[in-house]
Amino acid sequence: MKTTALLILFSFSTVGLCQTDQRIYDIIDAVSAEHIEADVSRLVQFGTRHTLSDTISQTRGIGAARRWIKAEFEKISAACNACLDVSYQKNLVKKGDNDRIFKDVEIVNVLAVKLGTKYPNRYILMSGDIDSRVSDINNVTSDSPGANDNASGMAGTLEAARVLSKYDFENSIIFIGLSGEEQGLYGGKGLAAHAKEKGWKIIGILNNDMIGNIKGVDGIISNTDFRIFSEPVSPTETEQQRNARRFYGGEVDGISRQLARYVHKTTQTYMPEMNPMMIYRLDRFGRGGHHRPFNDTGFAGIRIMEAHENYTQQHQDIRTEDGIEYGDKLEHVNFHYAKKLTAVNAINLAAIAWAPPAPETVMIGGIVEPAAKLQWSKVDGAAGYKIYWRDTTSPTWDHSRYVGDISEYTLDGVVIDNFFFGVAAVEENGFESVVVFPNGIIR
Repeated sequence: MKTTALLILFSFSTVGLCQTDQRIYDIIDAVSAEHIEADVSRLVQFGTRHTLSDTISQTRGIGAARRWIKAEFEKISAACNACLDVSYQKNLVKKGDNDRIFKDVEIVNVLAVKLGTKYPNRYILMSGDIDSRVSDINNVTSDSPGANDNASGMAGTLEAARVLSKYDFENSIIFIGLSGEEQGLYGGKGLAAHAKEKGWKIIGILNNDMIGNIKGVDGIISNTDFRIFSEPVSPTETEQQRNARRFYGGEVDGISRQLARYVHKTTQTYMPEMNPMMIYRLDRFGRGGHHRPFNDTGFAGIRIMEAHENYTQQHQDIRTEDGIEYGDKLEHVNFHYAKKLTAVNAINLAAIAWAPPAPETVMIGGIVEPAAKLQWSKVDGAAGYKIYWRDTTSPTWDHSRYVGDISEYTLDGVVIDNFFFGVAAVEENGFESVVVFPNGIIR
């Protein structure tokens, strides 16, 4: 009897402390560079995928490309007994909306939804862009292979769908091909508005835009570095929330930054050969990506991409000039690197989709006391909770304590003034929700 009791106690005390799960390693191993190469090659063969290009041809233009993507998602679904709900999501953008919209155009996104078994209305998203361009943004006819920008991200999304379709998850996953990125992020705007209208509870979006180049224009070559872009706080925060940050902190602790930290931690745990670089910026300097419309709508969203870009291969007419080959061609894509970044996405999608919902409320107190007090709202599906804290200058959650299935805890000897804190929900196999930064004060 004593032995049994001890085993039960040990099992309970280690819930949430497990560092790895074999299924995550299986997902990494299942991602195929050959599949990604085949998909990028096929997308390049459509000649141009400009958002305003031909939609009638069966072989050229964005219409043919998006029909092929939808057919690929449907093949994946057929192989898993119709486990994906595949559809188009459309929005009409009128001529003159900006100077890149020179005629009325229907922005068409392709969606493949794997519904969660327990929380079907909670979604984690992965996206790639369908469209491509050359030097003249309004040139819809010239060859624009867009092999890296962004057939690589679209191919990665298709491959992640192939791999993850073989598993069941508590939360829903949506694999997306977005259109209209080069014209002004129209695909993301349309889908984010659609999600808001439908009342989707979006955990976050992992936007993949250029995941296949390893040789930078600066000469640096690396097949392990990659960047995670995230904005510090939500643009939809209230004036009250902004004022609270002056006194309680949180200038770099918005929901998108927490999602970025989650990806960073999961990658370092399961793929330690990779070097995830947390970039404290919405996107590259003065530029934009398809996660931004979701941020603008109040959802968490990050951009995952290569660390070392080559600008001679982005938004360029295909040509040779002064001995330099310009153009986003197939030969410049490193498919084994794209495989790694696809695996980064897949394991984070899985970990989040297997995790319980995050606590909605996290309260903190301990002013002028030698301890930090935390209280949180309990969530369905959590076996317990984990408190995280870090130095105020640290980019990552560096300290943690699993505290079991309770709703409040005091960290004795940890002075509230010297650290930032957060709480995550943990399910029985150790998968955690995204960390929630305190959103209330214990008086």
